[in-house]
Amino acid sequence: MKRRNIRRNKNKGAPKWMVTYSDMVTLILVFFILLFSMSQIDSVKFEAISESFRNRMIFDFYPSPVPMENPTEHTRDEESGKNSNEFENPTQLENKTDDDDTTRQDSLDNLMENVDQYLDENELNSVISATRTDQGVVLVLQESILFDSGEAEILASGKPFLSKIASMLDSLPNNVKVEGHTDDRPIDSFRYPSNWELSGARASSVIRYMIEENKFDESRFSSVGYGDTRPLVENTSEENWAKNRRVEIVILEESQGDDE
Repeated sequence: MKRRNIRRNKNKGAPKWMVTYSDMVTLILVFFILLFSMSQIDSVKFEAISESFRNRMIFDFYPSPVPMENPTEHTRDEESGKNSNEFENPTQLENKTDDDDTTRQDSLDNLMENVDQYLDENELNSVISATRTDQGVVLVLQESILFDSGEAEILASGKPFLSKIASMLDSLPNNVKVEGHTDDRPIDSFRYPSNWELSGARASSVIRYMIEENKFDESRFSSVGYGDTRPLVENTSEENWAKNRRVEIVILEESQGDDE
């Protein structure tokens, strides 16, 4: 009897085209998953990430604003703010600086308005003037309201204004420069051998009065005596001499130093 040859079907697996097809379907699925994930991103977190890259601090200082699937204990501490540092939000620091500059500017403008109002109410515009310059607020006090001729002791008529200015300075951090000026007529006394000593003594008297009245930090103040070297007008008449004999109180911008 003749033996039959039994054909056995060999399991060759999926066709080759099926491998390529399945890879393509998988890639398409991943692509749509990514699209879906991007469509669900938190706009606030995305903006935080963008800002971090713009400031180039994301790796060194900025804690990740995107929560991790399996955060470590260290990461949880950072997200809670325990290990954050002063550079954690540089944008806020920049805005704060801008706000501070505006506030300082407004403070001097307000001081200028208050001084003008005080001068008008007390009819002092003939002996005291106030101007706003690049240096800050400049107050010019004529000799007649502050001192007797050839003296550096403050008169009672000048103390209310100095007290008013001191009370305004109490809420400001600005430095103050006080300048003494005289006319060109020479002085020769035992206490003040020349206009240099007289102008310097007058500037110092103004500072000493304000500090003693309000307990200011003395490092905020500086004084200088210019003698007759910086006249406002020509020293040719009694009226002009009176204008040149003065004390100037300069409330400096915070960007200004004590030196001109």
